[in-house]
Amino acid sequence: MRASLIQIAVDEGESVASRRRRAAALVREQAGSDLVVLPELWTTGAFAYEEFGAEAEPLRGPTYEVMAQAAGDAGVWLHAGSIPERAASDGGPAAGDGPLYNTSLVLSPSGELAAAYRKIHRFGFDKGEAVLMSAGRDVVTVRLPDTTLGVATCYDLRFPELFRALVGAGAETLVIPAGWPERRRAHWTLLARARAVENQAFVLACGTAGTHAGVPQAGHSIVVDPWGEVLAEAGAGEEVLTVEFDPAKVAATREQFPALKDRVMGLEPPRR
Repeated sequence: MRASLIQIAVDEGESVASRRRRAAALVREQAGSDLVVLPELWTTGAFAYEEFGAEAEPLRGPTYEVMAQAAGDAGVWLHAGSIPERAASDGGPAAGDGPLYNTSLVLSPSGELAAAYRKIHRFGFDKGEAVLMSAGRDVVTVRLPDTTLGVATCYDLRFPELFRALVGAGAETLVIPAGWPERRRAHWTLLARARAVENQAFVLACGTAGTHAGVPQAGHSIVVDPWGEVLAEAGAGEEVLTVEFDPAKVAATREQFPALKDRVMGLEPPRR
């Protein structure tokens, strides 16, 4: 399986429309890949809190339309990163004057919306995203021809119980778009490897480059195998990180070292 992580730069001064066009062009260039991943809140910047409300869009809004076309043109599964989603007043997916969510979109090679994930753990410690965005509630997996994706976003990486729930729901490849700050880059790498090892799964963690509202981004998108070995890692700047991996290694690892079978706690069925 071939995956491409697009570590796009989110810098001040570029319009959201221009950034969408640039991201779509980068997606189309990955036509030989099976899966393409964009980072968290790349349309606005993960720390550009003042932009969330102004740039919020419905689930099937402008970003969905542009990314669906790009996925179809390239013929790839596309995790289109996340957007600030404005839901209906009842919290549903239709546009409206309801709550904001940090919502990830997963699109099929035909451009259909295969899944949407509203970020469960919001960052900010009673400010920023933590007060501006509502929390998602559902564990989300997506079945691809060769693997099942488990979807999480940025700060979720610090909460291992979510990933246990994803594994319980069948996840074999954990995809984590992020806008992770450079000052905590060591945690980014450490936690990506930890989630891979403890869940015996591939981890595809896609970060951003550039600066979000004065906060330098870590970059360093990373792909980790089920044994915790780093298969590929990006630098700090804008780049596309492409790696080939064998999804069958997940089942082989879990059979060779069946630690997941010894779980005792947290075995209740995940919320779907």
